[in-house]
Amino acid sequence: MASKIILLRLPPLIITIYTVFLKIQTTTSSPQPPLILPLISQTLPHGFVSVPTPSSRKLSFHHNVTLTVSLTVGTPPQTVTMVLDTGSELSWLHCKKNQNIDSIFNPQLSSSYTPTPCTSNVCTTRTRDFPIPVSCDPRKLCHATVSYADATSIEGNLATDTFFFSGSGQPGIIFGCMDSGFSSNTKEDSKTTGLMGMNRGSLSFVTQMGFPKFSYCISGHDSSGVLLFGDAKLTWLGPLKYTPLVKMNTPLPYFDRVAYTVRLMGIRVGSKPLQVPKSIFAPDHTGAGQTMVDSGTQFTFLLGSVYTALKNEFLEQTKGVLTLLEDPNFVFEGAMDLCFRVRGGVVPTVPAVTMVFEGAEMGVSGERLLYRVGDDVGKGKDVYCFTFGNSDLLGIEAYVIGHHHQQNVWMEFDLVNSRVGFADTRIKCSYAFTSAVMVFFVVEYSDWCGGRIYHGATTVLLR
Repeated sequence: MASKIILLRLPPLIITIYTVFLKIQTTTSSPQPPLILPLISQTLPHGFVSVPTPSSRKLSFHHNVTLTVSLTVGTPPQTVTMVLDTGSELSWLHCKKNQNIDSIFNPQLSSSYTPTPCTSNVCTTRTRDFPIPVSCDPRKLCHATVSYADATSIEGNLATDTFFFSGSGQPGIIFGCMDSGFSSNTKEDSKTTGLMGMNRGSLSFVTQMGFPKFSYCISGHDSSGVLLFGDAKLTWLGPLKYTPLVKMNTPLPYFDRVAYTVRLMGIRVGSKPLQVPKSIFAPDHTGAGQTMVDSGTQFTFLLGSVYTALKNEFLEQTKGVLTLLEDPNFVFEGAMDLCFRVRGGVVPTVPAVTMVFEGAEMGVSGERLLYRVGDDVGKGKDVYCFTFGNSDLLGIEAYVIGHHHQQNVWMEFDLVNSRVGFADTRIKCSYAFTSAVMVFFVVEYSDWCGGRIYHGATTVLLR
């Protein structure tokens, strides 16, 4: 786990997912109807720098956007809120309340809760891809520990219980019932109950649920997105460009075999490719240098040599356009040291950065390329930072494509065909929850295949 980023914490923007069902055109091979989870966003205050001292001008390593799923667990059901993370396998819930955790799952109140013994196949075999090996606690129960790049760690026992979506229960879901640990950000912990692991591991939530694929569209400021479980033909979306997932059968010390790993082939600034060896984008003999698509990481991080080349080329192409913030003590998120002063918050047009994958490309421009992090103290200008960071400064040996660069891009994770797809044009989705008896979902396209959204007894026809 040390080779990847999972949680960047302290969210100024919390996205809550309310569960509804969407009946749409599906393929005959789909094992169950698709499940759509609309997203609703809430803006929270930023942790801006306000004191011009070296120590205070180094912004902490934390989340600015967290994706959360609201559902119920147990018998009778208890409401929980879980961070959606494609970079993790094990789903887990806080099971012990303390002064920093308001929302927990209480296993003692659930008649369907079953702890997992050490001798079970789940504990001995299906946890093989956990970064930290499981152990056996004094009660002979399977004990798991999870750690993250921001120094957060949490531990507890594996167990099973029933997870509910809009009243439909899925029994026997394996998760971690966590009762101890350390958090680097208690504010985020107070707003969530746990984490939903969505990678390719055998114990991830999407694997256990048996969906052949899932997709999402993450929207930007104060707007909404959507998460879709299942195989659906969205004809309004148009063709997606796919890049194959990389498989690694041999365990390597720095390679996460169950991550959504893709082949990064190169990077362009404007129309100019970076002048770096192509071999630098491929994992080495230790597995270091893999490229992962991760919804649990906010920004995108590159190995040091590639980041330096990108930084230098971007500076070269924006001379006279952007004013560099020349302060060596200002490092955003611990790894993003390229920042600019922008008067009046109006960002000028700058060249796009394009990540070139095998079979597909992803362009980054506008607000996805320069991110406002605060005010330049005493200067009357806003500070914007380049949204690519140096993974070497974080001590990770990987390229990580964060969800900020996935905003307003339809992302599809096809588990059956081992590929990741995304729309070749930006998509904007919005969702308005008007009341408990009225749901309306708006997509900025004219057709939804005659689909219907179900929320309780309410049906809304989308045309």
